[in-house]
Amino acid sequence: MTDTTAINASSNADARVHHVGQGAWFALVMLCLVYVLNFLDRQLLSILSKPIQDDLKLTDGQLGLLGGLYFAAFYCTISLPVAWLADRSNRARIVGAACTLWSAATIACGLARTYPELAVARMTVGVGEAGGVPPSYSMISDYFPAHRRGMAYGVYNLGPPIGQALGVAFGASVAATYSWRDAFLALGIVGVAAGAAVFFFVREPKRGAMEAAPITATPAPVPVETSAAKSPGFWKTFGMFMTRPVLLLVALSAAATQFITYAVLNFTTLFLMREKGMTLEEVAVWYAILIGVGIGAGVFVSGWLLDRMAPKSQKAYAVLPAVALCFAAPLFAGFVWAPDWPLALVFLALPTALNYFYLSPAVALVQAKVEPAQRTLAGAILLLIMNMIGLGFGPTYLGAMSDMFSAQGHDNPLQLAFYTLVPFYALAVFMFVLLMRALGREEKTSKDVRA
Repeated sequence: MTDTTAINASSNADARVHHVGQGAWFALVMLCLVYVLNFLDRQLLSILSKPIQDDLKLTDGQLGLLGGLYFAAFYCTISLPVAWLADRSNRARIVGAACTLWSAATIACGLARTYPELAVARMTVGVGEAGGVPPSYSMISDYFPAHRRGMAYGVYNLGPPIGQALGVAFGASVAATYSWRDAFLALGIVGVAAGAAVFFFVREPKRGAMEAAPITATPAPVPVETSAAKSPGFWKTFGMFMTRPVLLLVALSAAATQFITYAVLNFTTLFLMREKGMTLEEVAVWYAILIGVGIGAGVFVSGWLLDRMAPKSQKAYAVLPAVALCFAAPLFAGFVWAPDWPLALVFLALPTALNYFYLSPAVALVQAKVEPAQRTLAGAILLLIMNMIGLGFGPTYLGAMSDMFSAQGHDNPLQLAFYTLVPFYALAVFMFVLLMRALGREEKTSKDVRA
């Protein structure tokens, strides 16, 4: 191959890498829709916690286990084998099948008549949702080039805020007009249809298609990270993730943040209604707007900032969420203190956005640091650590603390439990500082090697 031919081939490859077709945007929208339904299904329990608690006579601790440990144990356990399978098969069909399964389980939640029945249904929702996010992360990396992924993940990660906002508005409205069971049934039916649409109409992208090709004058072996070679083994990928400081620290940093966010999300509706005097109809309007705008702004703005800051320094992956959490902590304390719900929502608005500055950086960093053939499994390991700590123990902890304060005779047990979350902000910031230092060391080593 001549120099000119090699350069032309490389230019054509670079053009393909920089071009994002309509199919990629269609897939991104569909994956985001599934993510919306993912969080709609996941958060409907917390949104309707007050009528469910009244109907089934549940304690705060039982609600915490339903939305936390029971759900997360199955979600996290199943996510790794599903991700391993997705690295070796059609990811789009796995996402579609998973959406159908968790939506059917959501229907079962609406039919549950006892606490054990509801617990089993929630565990099954976790089993289904395990097949949604990790394959989607991997697909987006193969649809979009590296310099567009911050924005792409920002768009995809709008799924949680949109899902939460729609869940609050839809779930609370249906429950106020009909019953909490009807909300689960209606949402489950929609999810089954969406899962079928993804299964049949979203195209599986070529693995590693968006990795830049090296410019070379002679034919050279295609490096592993730019090929669709056979996926590395499960234990090799797991060992690599757990022994690389940057990957392990970003997972632990995100987990510490999720401990706060999931605890808050699972109990805020109950807190606003029981201790701030908010009605279900008011929740359907005002809290829905706050969740949709707040979390959506946090996820999207952080992705936008990341695309501009990360090319200058990898430390942006840690600095961005750390600074955001520093500003969020005192405002969150104000939300807990506020004597009525209008003032509480004013205090909650900014922390709702700032609490989610971690998500897009965490996902983008992991996807950038591993080989294309390892991305689904690496994404699943990230979610395993994040969700087992954050989703599994955050709501469980908060519910248990509320039960403890209630047993001690306090009139406002949930408010006191919310106050105990404030120190976890400091822990999360500390973890991101450790990540920043690890990224700095890695960046310095990379510069020394190039020199």
